[in-house]
Amino acid sequence: MPESSPPSSTDPSADPSILAARTVLGEADIARALTRIAHEIVERNKGAADLLLLGIPTRGVQLARRLAERLAEIEPAFNGEYGTLDVTMYRDDLRRQPTRAVGQTVLPGSLDGTIDDKVVVLVDDVLFSGRTIRAALDALNDLGRPRVVQLAALVDRGHRELPIRADYVGKNLPTSRSERVRVRLADVDGGVDAVVISAASTTPASMTPASTGESGGAR
Repeated sequence: MPESSPPSSTDPSADPSILAARTVLGEADIARALTRIAHEIVERNKGAADLLLLGIPTRGVQLARRLAERLAEIEPAFNGEYGTLDVTMYRDDLRRQPTRAVGQTVLPGSLDGTIDDKVVVLVDDVLFSGRTIRAALDALNDLGRPRVVQLAALVDRGHRELPIRADYVGKNLPTSRSERVRVRLADVDGGVDAVVISAASTTPASMTPASTGESGGAR
């Protein structure tokens, strides 16, 4: 890009909150990680029978869609369905941030609204404190009784506050608590897929990741 050209709005470097960020996963890296996770899911579960992917908004939903596409290629019997699991009302920080927008939980139509006896794989972009996943487990309790629940995360950055561990990880990324990890997906953010890490932002509290949906917040 010529030096005189202004930065693109879809370029992560155009966001002042992630200036000096370094890219730890590029587009090809993310694609390979998702393909590997899909194979690991099939291997661990001895196929894809009764398998249900549930993405946690926002980026977890797009990752679930991509995993579903890969699983359909690996296992022709897999119908490619996936769902969305909104955990907003199950979070333990609603008292501090009561203005969260409530999303929607959407299950594939073939399930008739139940997840009973299914192998549920929760899909999220960044695994941090584990509190988002705890909320997801509570949300699942209201939907039924799955046979087993597993967790797939594109990035595990550590700093767990609850005894929660991912079954499938795209990349383990050691970080300090002062750093921020952001997953950028073309489907959501425009531009190209990337995982970037940067120093703590000076963004006002009202625009922290927990309120904007950005990766790397109190999860």
